[in-house]
Amino acid sequence: MKHVKPLSGSLLLAERIDQLIKGSAKIFAWANVILILVIITQVIMRKGFSNGLIALEELQWHLYAIAVMFGISYAQLTNQHVRVDLFHHKFSDRIKSMVEILGLLCLAMPFILTIIIHSFDFVYEAWRVNERSSAPSGLPYRWIIKGVIPASFSLLFLACVTKIIREWNHLKGNVNHGR
Repeated sequence: MKHVKPLSGSLLLAERIDQLIKGSAKIFAWANVILILVIITQVIMRKGFSNGLIALEELQWHLYAIAVMFGISYAQLTNQHVRVDLFHHKFSDRIKSMVEILGLLCLAMPFILTIIIHSFDFVYEAWRVNERSSAPSGLPYRWIIKGVIPASFSLLFLACVTKIIREWNHLKGNVNHGR
């Protein structure tokens, strides 16, 4: 019987955050199913009855934004994001971990924090003026879709934190994360 080492506190925290991100990804992935249904409805109405709805057109963009914005944190978590792999594949696991940590700390996380901080005013202003679509039959409550920005980037930030925790533990020899 193989002895399994218990998870350290930081890895346990990373596990919990990962579960949160994966759970939210499962929920927000349903936006794609709803999006397909809205597109089919809009096409039938436009082609079959020569009468599309502006609200459905806007809803398509909103649903697409939700799926993509919340999908980014899942892509980061599962390492399915786009990476410039010119040299990365030639690095040792140790160098890969160091590059990952430095890239997240120096590039990704400052960008993510900047987006989060500046998006709160953006969302607040939309809420304050009760912003809605400029189209008369468009969607109201534009602050809801704008609220996706700080919420999804916060999850992305957490995904970066868990990646740093895992890479740091890998450097210390505490975990093999199956690269």
